[in-house]
Amino acid sequence: MKKSLISLAIIVFAVGLTGCTEEPLLGTAGLRPASANALRPKAMAILKSSLEHENAFIRTHAIEVAATSQCKEMAPYLLKRMRDSSVAVRFSAIVAVGDMQCVGYEAQVQSQLTDANPNIKIAAAYAMAKLNLPQHTDMIRKAVASADQTVRANAVLLLGKLGDKNDLDLLYTVMQEKDSSEKVGIQAVESIARLGDNRIYRTKLWAMQISLYADDRVMGIRGMGALGTTEAENAIVAMLKDDVQEVRLAAAGELGKLGNRAGEREVLDYFKSGPNLNRVNMANNMAVQALGYTKSSRLKVYLPATLESESEMIRLLGAQAVLLSAK
Repeated sequence: MKKSLISLAIIVFAVGLTGCTEEPLLGTAGLRPASANALRPKAMAILKSSLEHENAFIRTHAIEVAATSQCKEMAPYLLKRMRDSSVAVRFSAIVAVGDMQCVGYEAQVQSQLTDANPNIKIAAAYAMAKLNLPQHTDMIRKAVASADQTVRANAVLLLGKLGDKNDLDLLYTVMQEKDSSEKVGIQAVESIARLGDNRIYRTKLWAMQISLYADDRVMGIRGMGALGTTEAENAIVAMLKDDVQEVRLAAAGELGKLGNRAGEREVLDYFKSGPNLNRVNMANNMAVQALGYTKSSRLKVYLPATLESESEMIRLLGAQAVLLSAK
């Protein structure tokens, strides 16, 4: 695989966080049906602990879990993380406040609009827009032209999340700019797909799905999921036959987000194989996330083991799966 193209940095950064054991946690026998609602208190405790974790990467991902699961009980923790020492954590927390529409936090968000870091400024502009105060949105559009590729990529991400189709021309422009990094180009593709422009299906996403590189195919799956058309969904279903297990699991999870359980068997077979959930790797990461996205009663039996993992990251992903399944 090519490196550093997909959002699986979890694996790279979290490997050294916990010990590993070579004994698998899961087998095929002795498992009983699990209630996601009964597991919710434990999942919440894990999420709270992760939001306070000494490692900034864990804190960042915990914020994303809170936003993904729309766990508004975590809003006070997000407010605290908006003052975090890490720029990445602060950015994620401010964006999450917008995604979760934490009404009442407008003043705290507004104070971030004048921050010295441009990433924080555009995160605040995004959150204000999501809190029905869109007058600062142009700050994000202007940031698309930033020479700083991280700022540019974040601006492109936020425009996609805002959902204004009037930004399509701007996104196509930045995607085609010669001075845009590969990271920016990939994010532009996903944001264009999120805005529902079907032209991106043939011009970019299809090529990604038939790439020789597995990580390109995973990015194509994510883009197809963001596009969400019937044609795109069918293309993801076809990826359930990919030769690479991680690609198949990515397809299963993305289909789950779309309410399609065609990938349930792939996830079930993975857990039946007895993976070692104490180990952080791409397959475990994707499979545990897929538990929550697929929301299958047959898969819930594996939720308790994810919360017992020795890996902080797997426990956090398991908490997300529980919180999504409990809805």
